[in-house]
Amino acid sequence: MFLFGPVGPSELLLIILIIVLIFGARRLPELGRSLGEGIRNFRKSLSAKEDTEEKEKKGKNKKDSSQD
Repeated sequence: MFLFGPVGPSELLLIILIIVLIFGARRLPELGRSLGEGIRNFRKSLSAKEDTEEKEKKGKNKKDSSQD
């Protein structure tokens, strides 16, 4: 029944109305674009960190197996 937890449709409408009043309708696409770009960059940095860690583990495994 609850799509967004305890927040109902009337509360969502009120939140959207407040956001439009604060930022204005013209700036909303710009805000959405910059928010999406920030999320995208965050995900890229996380995946780059994971790739680096995997490469380090593979490098350690190769050193360990060559020393045996």
